[in-house]
Amino acid sequence: MTEPALRETRDAPLANTFGIDARARRLIDVGDVDALPAALADAGRDALLLGSGSNLLIVAPDVDAAVHVSDARIEMIEASGDAVRVRAAAGAAWHDFVMHALAQGWFGLENLALIPGTVGAAPIQNIGAYGVEVMDRIEAVQVHDRATGETRWWPHDACGFSYRDSVFKTDPQRYAVMRVDFRLSRTPHIHLGYAGIGEELQSMRIAEPTPRDVADAVIALRRRKLPDPAVIGNAGSFFKNPVVDMATADALLAVHPGMPVFRAGDASQRKLSAAWLIDQAGWKGHRDGDAGVSPGHALVLVNHGHASGAQLLALARRIAASVHQRFGIDIEPEPRLIGARW
Repeated sequence: MTEPALRETRDAPLANTFGIDARARRLIDVGDVDALPAALADAGRDALLLGSGSNLLIVAPDVDAAVHVSDARIEMIEASGDAVRVRAAAGAAWHDFVMHALAQGWFGLENLALIPGTVGAAPIQNIGAYGVEVMDRIEAVQVHDRATGETRWWPHDACGFSYRDSVFKTDPQRYAVMRVDFRLSRTPHIHLGYAGIGEELQSMRIAEPTPRDVADAVIALRRRKLPDPAVIGNAGSFFKNPVVDMATADALLAVHPGMPVFRAGDASQRKLSAAWLIDQAGWKGHRDGDAGVSPGHALVLVNHGHASGAQLLALARRIAASVHQRFGIDIEPEPRLIGARW
C-alpha cells in the first residue's frame, strides 16, 4: 500500500477495554478519514472496523483484518446566531471532543462527558447519559456504504436513531462512519433533570452551574459508579435498559413496588433499570473465574485478569436467562459482539 494516509501492521493486537487478548493478522491505520473507503476495500469485506474497542466484546481470538481510524480532526464549519455546526472525524476520542467543545464555548454535549469510545462510534450506538442522547445533537453523518461503495452524508432523519440504536448498528459491517456534524449552541441550556446531577452539584456547592460544571459533575459521578478499564477490564454498561409497554411495567410494579421505572420516548412505553433487575437476581459482585460482575455496579461485566471473550459471553447469557426467569423481561447486550451472536 503506497498511500501515506494508510499504515499497515502485521499480527497486531486489537485494542479493547475488556483487556481480552485478541489479534489481527493485518491492522490498517487510517490517518486521513478520506482514505477509509480505500482501506476497507483493500482489507476485504469481512474486515473489522475498529474504534477504541470500548464497546466491543471480542469472542473470536483472531481476525484476518481490522481497520482503525486515527484521524481526530475537529472544526467549526458554520455559525449562525447562537447555533454552531461542528464537524469531527471518526477517530476523535469522544471525551476529548466533548471537552474541546466546552473549551470553545460550544455547548450541548456536557452531559455526555467521560463516555469512552470515539466520535465514529457515537451515532452507531446513539450513546446517551444523564438525560441526553447524542442523536439530539447530531445534524448529519458521513457514511461509507461498503456494499455499494458509495460515500454520502446522511441527514439526521435518515439515521434511524432510537434508544441505543441506529440504522448503522443494524449492519455494522456494511456502514462505516467517517465524520459527524453536530448542531451545538453558544448559549448554555443546562440539563439537570436526571437523578444524581443536581445532588452532585450541591455537594460541589454550585448553585448556578455552567456547562463545564455539569460536565465535571458527570465526570465525578461516572468515576464513582463505573470501574476504570485501565484498572480492571470492562466495557462500561454491558446491558441495555429494557423498554416495555406500560401494562407490563405496571404489572411488575404491583409485585415489586421499589422497581425503578422511567418514561421512554413513546408515552405508552416505560424503560426499566437493567442494573436493578440484575442486582435483584443476585448477580452483583458475582465471579466465575476471571469473568465477573462489578461489585460496585450490577450493569458492568468485568475481566479480573485472563477471562476470554467466550467466558464473559457465557456469563452474560446466564445473567440474562436468570433475569428472564425471575421477571419475564429480556435484556440484551449493549456492546457489539465480535465472532458470536447473542
